[in-house]
Amino acid sequence: MDELTELYEQHAEQVYKYLITLCRNTDLAEELTQETFYQAIRSIDNYNGESKLSVWLCQIAKHTYYKYVDKEVKQANQLHTNDLGISLEQELIVNENKIELFRMVHLLGEPFKEIVLLRLLGGLSFKEIGEIHQRNENWARVTFYRAKLKLRERGTVYEE
Repeated sequence: MDELTELYEQHAEQVYKYLITLCRNTDLAEELTQETFYQAIRSIDNYNGESKLSVWLCQIAKHTYYKYVDKEVKQANQLHTNDLGISLEQELIVNENKIELFRMVHLLGEPFKEIVLLRLLGGLSFKEIGEIHQRNENWARVTFYRAKLKLRERGTVYEE
């Protein structure tokens, strides 16, 4: 059990900071950090040592966050169908462009998907995005630009 405590103490702050960049909510980041370490402990046998442990934990954190977002979207959709006077269909029509953009972003491969989400939802600078990916600012800019090109090819226009 001491090894698990040591693992948590060594990496919890980094995972927490990473989650804050994704969700911009300290309470949620704390909750997701706990869930990340729970998932890591459950799947520690899958860690093969090919990457740094902190990178592996951040990948688990990212997937934990995405699961949370998917769950929230499903719950929100269920609530909208129960609203008085506003059906889910009407809501989708109103938000069609936004939903379509995020649907297309969801279909992008990595690292494009994560960079677009960090930029759009997280409001991070290219320098910050580069630091998260252990790359430089120019790499983040070019990757974001390429992601925008992919979105345009698929029929979704995004201008920053």
